[in-house]
Amino acid sequence: MALMECRFFSESLKQGQNFRLIMPEKYTTPALQPPYPVLYLLHGLSDDYTAWTRYTSLERYAWGKNLVIVMPDAGRSFYKNMVRGPLYGQYISEELPDFIQKHFCVSHDRKDTFVAGLSMGGYGAFRLAFKHPSRYAAAASLSGALDLVDYLPVCKESEACKEEWSNIFGDLNRLAGSDDDLLALMKRCAEKERQVPRLYASCGKEDILFSQNLRFSQKARDMGLSLTFEEKQGKHDWHYWDNQLPRLFEWLGF
Repeated sequence: MALMECRFFSESLKQGQNFRLIMPEKYTTPALQPPYPVLYLLHGLSDDYTAWTRYTSLERYAWGKNLVIVMPDAGRSFYKNMVRGPLYGQYISEELPDFIQKHFCVSHDRKDTFVAGLSMGGYGAFRLAFKHPSRYAAAASLSGALDLVDYLPVCKESEACKEEWSNIFGDLNRLAGSDDDLLALMKRCAEKERQVPRLYASCGKEDILFSQNLRFSQKARDMGLSLTFEEKQGKHDWHYWDNQLPRLFEWLGF
């Protein structure tokens, strides 16, 4: 098992960008090794690309999985091109995967490509899956922020939150129904695409986002999507997310 930290210059962001990878212990060289499945694992709003390896036993859980895990950094962007700010959506969906495929022995096939995240990263994982369903076999959210429109009235009460969200999403009065509204984006994806990625959502019953997750999961099922929702005792914290990682790998089939 190898934990690697890489840095390269991102044309999308116009700056150097770090990410971490976990490589299988049998990894040798691309010429001698069949391509590995790859999981893009996304951090939450207040974290960065180091969080998964700092606060969980991810390396131990990944041992023997023969899976490459990529942990990128996306600031507080919600994994999208900010209206006033960096183009993290382009970086995460296009540039980084292209770099990974060119420099590491990972599969290019949809069936071997997965995305998951916690909180803001759960939103990012599902947003990527719905905007690019031909690229991902499955997407998973742990305690995801899955209904930003529901939280919008609370955000508007804070000048700091309103300013930050306006920089990310633009006119907040137009958030509902846009591609930044996961419920609306999911509906459009379900109506247009023949093959929507498998979905997994998990959230603690004491989590502030629990009601959002319940509502989102029910609407996904109503649309006929393949979604597994699991609710357990737990809060919006690393104890919950660390405990859920083995279940995430099991659901993915590793």
